[in-house]
Amino acid sequence: MTAGKTKLPIAVAIPTKNEGLNIAEAVKSVLGHFEAVVVVDSHSTDDTVKIAEECGAEVVTYTWDGGHPRKKQWCLENVRTDLDWILLLDGDERLSPGLLAELRETFRDPAAPKPAAYDIPLGYWFSGKRLRHGYTIRKRSLTDRTRSYYPEVGDLDAPGIGEVEGHYQPVAATAGTLKNPIEHQDLDPVTAWFERHNRYSDWEAWLEHHPQVKEQVRQVKSRQGQLFHKAPFKPVVSFAYMYLYRRGFLDGRAGFDFALAMSFYRWQIALKSREKPVR
Repeated sequence: MTAGKTKLPIAVAIPTKNEGLNIAEAVKSVLGHFEAVVVVDSHSTDDTVKIAEECGAEVVTYTWDGGHPRKKQWCLENVRTDLDWILLLDGDERLSPGLLAELRETFRDPAAPKPAAYDIPLGYWFSGKRLRHGYTIRKRSLTDRTRSYYPEVGDLDAPGIGEVEGHYQPVAATAGTLKNPIEHQDLDPVTAWFERHNRYSDWEAWLEHHPQVKEQVRQVKSRQGQLFHKAPFKPVVSFAYMYLYRRGFLDGRAGFDFALAMSFYRWQIALKSREKPVR
């Protein structure tokens, strides 16, 4: 941290499970800049905990009991509750220097009125390359925990997700937008991406057979996610949107591979949902 600068009045919570390849970079990107940096670990079997502690983070253990709260809401309820603001950072994410500077400006006057949450752009890396064009998403990663929460949607029995909330946002009455990104730079091999998305597609297919829960999820997705939720021919639409409309072709081979991989993910969901109801 730059000498003389006070720490941001924010608790950083990093939910992890077997993030040994990524956790050091995640911790280093925030340590010294925030009042608290806490790794919330779900009994990792690799060296995630050891590395996080050696980097200087506090580590607490999370054990899911199969119900609510799930892991992110548990963080809102339990991690350094003396601080209203909490930033949820995945184990394969790190803060960009620009975002740190923007947060310092945003919280320069802690007493100034603020929205209940902030949506932050995600800088996505795939197959070792930063995607500049095809992938655009904002995550509601920074919230005032006294004015926001993760909804309890009825998907506890769904496969593929487990202890962590699915692909939906925390609920907040008001939300602002920050300009600088969180960098999602997963150092795991690309096979790990496919393994994760195979599980995610199980969850998405389960939703297709539970329309009431699917609607609950749709309502708490981002605006972009809500629109895409209803789109027909999702595999084709996904590829056309990312590779052509968002000019993913300018990212070269990585842009093509990622657009194709996401299209394949959407195809998996459709195929699994047609195969049989997932109970």
